[in-house]
Amino acid sequence: MQLRDVQLGDVDAYVRMRCDPAMMIDLGGPLPREGMEDKVRRDVRSAESGAQWIKMIVLDEADPAVAAGTVTLWSHPEDGEEISEIGWMVLPEFQGRGVGRRAVRALLERARDDGRWGLVHAFPAVTNDPSNGICRSLGFQFLEERDVTFADRVLRTNHWRVDPRAALS
Repeated sequence: MQLRDVQLGDVDAYVRMRCDPAMMIDLGGPLPREGMEDKVRRDVRSAESGAQWIKMIVLDEADPAVAAGTVTLWSHPEDGEEISEIGWMVLPEFQGRGVGRRAVRALLERARDDGRWGLVHAFPAVTNDPSNGICRSLGFQFLEERDVTFADRVLRTNHWRVDPRAALS
């Protein structure tokens, strides 16, 4: 498995992940197709600047254009402080094979080695058993249930936190 930066050619993968009702069931429903090109352009710029790590999950290194999903690490203000957050999505045909877990672990290992991200938070929907299972299996600590806003939607989530330096040593 390889994690590569998002590229302008990843629009189709974004559409499949973000505009599909089944993929977005735990995130308040599908996003509109309009604007996905702009979203990818913004993400490419952000990844190039290093402000966010926006990685496409590639299973066949010989065919890096085929993405199995995405895993992202970014910082943002939360409750008056700056936190680091990780999120991931895996396309249906790659689900159930440990792809998400391996990708999250790989990005957390990079975060551990980089040293700038500190504690990493995740907010999977309370109904998303596979994502909550990834958090549990990688040593995240469950903190609480809480409401978060994603794409102008309020979602009920589990709040998890991990210290990559301790959990992955």
